[in-house]
Amino acid sequence: MNKREFLKLASLAAVSLAGNRFIRKSPFLFRGRYEDKRKNWAWLSNDTKTSIDDWKSRFANMRDAGINAILPEIYNSRKAFYSSTRLPVADAWLERILPLAKAEGLEVHAWMWSMPCNLDDIVNGHPDWFVVNRHGDSAAAKPAYVPYYKFLCPSHPEVREFVRDTVEELSAIRELDGIHLDYIRYPDVILPEGLQPNYHLHQDREYPQFDYCYCDLCCHDFKEASGIDPRTIDDPSSNQAWLQFRYDRITHLVNDALVPAAHNHGKKISAAVFPNWKNVRQEWPAWNLDAVIPMLYAGFYNEGVDWIADQTALEVKSLNGRIPLYSGLMVPQLKPDDLVKAVNAAVTAGAAGVSLFSGESMSDEKWSAFKSAVVTKG
Repeated sequence: MNKREFLKLASLAAVSLAGNRFIRKSPFLFRGRYEDKRKNWAWLSNDTKTSIDDWKSRFANMRDAGINAILPEIYNSRKAFYSSTRLPVADAWLERILPLAKAEGLEVHAWMWSMPCNLDDIVNGHPDWFVVNRHGDSAAAKPAYVPYYKFLCPSHPEVREFVRDTVEELSAIRELDGIHLDYIRYPDVILPEGLQPNYHLHQDREYPQFDYCYCDLCCHDFKEASGIDPRTIDDPSSNQAWLQFRYDRITHLVNDALVPAAHNHGKKISAAVFPNWKNVRQEWPAWNLDAVIPMLYAGFYNEGVDWIADQTALEVKSLNGRIPLYSGLMVPQLKPDDLVKAVNAAVTAGAAGVSLFSGESMSDEKWSAFKSAVVTKG
């Protein structure tokens, strides 16, 4: 089938969720110049064993070092770490650390996994909710790369409702400042270059086993709009209409379901996003968020600090000044001196600050180096 035929699909635009039309003004969007919104963040993996006194000390140290906001992992696709009434609860960790962080003047944004779902009742009871690759394999039964890559399909109304309800429930927590979306995407069709050897892969193109989603609903909806079944496309990676269809499915979920769920409760909403967003079908520059935190983990791409600066500049430009961008840094990949260089490179390139992955990976030496880079810079 000639791929040029797909460029004529004007009818697709009528039902496809074109990215830019979702960019709406919001009273909750950050305002003013980036310099006025300087902020530094730290992701925190769930940790239910640390004592109250130790958390008080940790939060005081973070604040002293120049951290302004924390992103504690509150839902990890298996368990909730808050008093959820709809998800299995591992521990009411959020309720313990929230007042402690707030007492230190830290913002708290609940970090939640979005599209992966490893809840047994969903996997077993609703296998049709999950993405399907070009081979016809469901992520519920045969996930790509790692066992937890059981991604939900955003085409399903029930999936959109399920993810939205988590945002809604978290947003109703009065003391919380915001919601932070992670894994708000499809599975990687191509992994970052530095990670491919870990899986004994060489992904020089898009391969069927990693290309999602070809579930019946996605194929039906695309065919309804275009007259073409995507399973018959010879080279899906070159078909712009089919690619855009999937970008728009995630954009629709974010802009029409998740952002309103947070904003209706007066909460900000941000997301961890990919610099190479096309590889995960994640057109985040079109999202109506309050902030983005691209994961600029240079080592994953076999790159160094200069790459962090280059990517930050490109991504800030892609946002056209709508919202601030905070460069996400992978702490274990950076020595103290490199951490300082990475912070300075990101801010010089236009970032409103950085986010550290993760807070628990920071040594005393790295905290000292980080403080030297950020505290005097406001």
